[in-house]
Amino acid sequence: MSSELQTLLGILLSALLTENFILVKFYGICPFMGVSKKIGTAIGMGAAVTFVMGVACAATWAVDNFLLIPLDLQYMQTLAFILVIASIVQVVEMFLKKSVPSLYQALGIYLPLITTNCAVLGAALVNAQAGEGFRAGFLPSVLFGVAGGLGFTLAIVLFASVRIKVDKSNCPECFKGFPIALIAAGLIALAFMGFSGLKVF
Repeated sequence: MSSELQTLLGILLSALLTENFILVKFYGICPFMGVSKKIGTAIGMGAAVTFVMGVACAATWAVDNFLLIPLDLQYMQTLAFILVIASIVQVVEMFLKKSVPSLYQALGIYLPLITTNCAVLGAALVNAQAGEGFRAGFLPSVLFGVAGGLGFTLAIVLFASVRIKVDKSNCPECFKGFPIALIAAGLIALAFMGFSGLKVF
């Protein structure tokens, strides 16, 4: 296997499992807890975040390499990236409102909150701070964003399926609702720690 393909596979597995934005880095916990009561809604949120994250990583790569670095404005990364992400989220929001109104209603306030979802901003900033790895190519940056979004989707769908079972379980009164959901999320995150020793070839 070529070194480039191995690198891309490493990025994919890392963002999905070993460096999962929710379960390992704990980015994007607000939508993770808020939109995980139903599997359908969780899949919709995951798809929206994956799209935004992939497009955001592509756009921020271009902004960083063709605007901020040539003008020596790297200190403006966070502000510039937030503006790019906010613009992308507005487009996604308008598309869902017109094309999939039921999903738009189900996501509610959490859809515009993708703008401030630290998982999306985190993907762009992690890319930018990866030094040569980020600037070496457009494809690794976009792959990292899409894989990070897929990792987000994996985590939120897993949690939604566990949460449905937990909500129907006979647990002590003091644990019902949010407390048992937090415990379940912690146990899933603990399970994902098993991937920490994973090596690609």
